[in-house]
Amino acid sequence: MGILDGRTVLITGVLTDQSIAFHVARLAQEEGARIVLTGFGRAISLTKRTAQRLPEPSVPVVELDVQSEADLESLAVRVGEHVTHLDGVLHSIGYAPESALGGRFLDTPWSDVSTAVEISAYSLKSLSMACLPLMSAGGSIVGLDFDATVAWPTYDWMGVAKAALESTSRYLARDLGPQGIRVNLVAAGPIRTMAAKSIPGFEDFEQVWTNRAPLGWDLADPEPAAKACVALLSDWFPSTTGEIVHVDGGVHSQGA
Repeated sequence: MGILDGRTVLITGVLTDQSIAFHVARLAQEEGARIVLTGFGRAISLTKRTAQRLPEPSVPVVELDVQSEADLESLAVRVGEHVTHLDGVLHSIGYAPESALGGRFLDTPWSDVSTAVEISAYSLKSLSMACLPLMSAGGSIVGLDFDATVAWPTYDWMGVAKAALESTSRYLARDLGPQGIRVNLVAAGPIRTMAAKSIPGFEDFEQVWTNRAPLGWDLADPEPAAKACVALLSDWFPSTTGEIVHVDGGVHSQGA
């Protein structure tokens, strides 16, 4: 028996087989879970193709644009066409317009900042509420984070959005706890995913982790972060909520 045996999990953010979300989906299946994926716009075809690389490739893929009220309002019904309930949700959603990244912090217009915050932080609340009708027995919501306690080179307004994500998770933990729903984040070190490659100056992060990670860090290996997500989606952390689990080789603990 796996640690997710008999559980049903909704997973967002599967794009390529380098996505952390893909490895969460793979490990979740290996640990006994039934999964449903979401995809968005033209990228949904990429999600469907990548799903074919899972151990059990016959996986439902449901359309979800977290900026669409119609998609959010109908999500539980559409997911409910494939499963009777949800025990877990993975939030792996983030986006910032080009002007919000790459060292242009002082010049980014509010319209682009608000987009970054809505998609990268507010969507944790939107997704959680959209899934709530399927989580009457409680469960676990896990989001992917990047340490927002300090300012990073080139990360700019996405860093601010991640700080908002961290705060959002704590308030969700407060308000959903009475319903038996845990809300936690995994703050992963940098991984060479499709999303990371879109960040100007991403290579600046590589040197930080090379120099400062006590355990070392493999930028090509999403599995450590994925394992933490799967653990939090399981019953192995029954009294943990509002927490940020750092899976970064220990960089967050080092001053220099």
